Amino acid sequence: MNAGRENNNEKQVRSWGFKHVFTWTDAPLSHYPPHSHSMLTTHLIICGQLTIMYPHDPTPMKETFGPGGRVDVDARRVHEVWIGEEGCTYVIGE
Repeated sequence: MNAGRENNNEKQVRSWGFKHVFTWTDAPLSHYPPHSHSMLTTHLIICGQLTIMYPHDPTPMKETFGPGGRVDVDARRVHEVWIGEEGCTYVIGE
């Protein structure tokens, strides 16, 4: 992926009102156990897949996002994440 493309994706996330923006890549089949953040976060998927579940919801369901997908997670909302077989690169906004 070229740096100009990443920069445009980061600019897009900044345009949504997020001040702290960065690009992150997870290794294939990574897993983040249930956790939360103190602020609203967004994730713009650039390549690969990210699956998220909110385990404290009344009927927790997994939802998978691919390139172009946007995932917003409310502050203090507990979530669990699985990364696909190809890994995943995404822009995070906080």
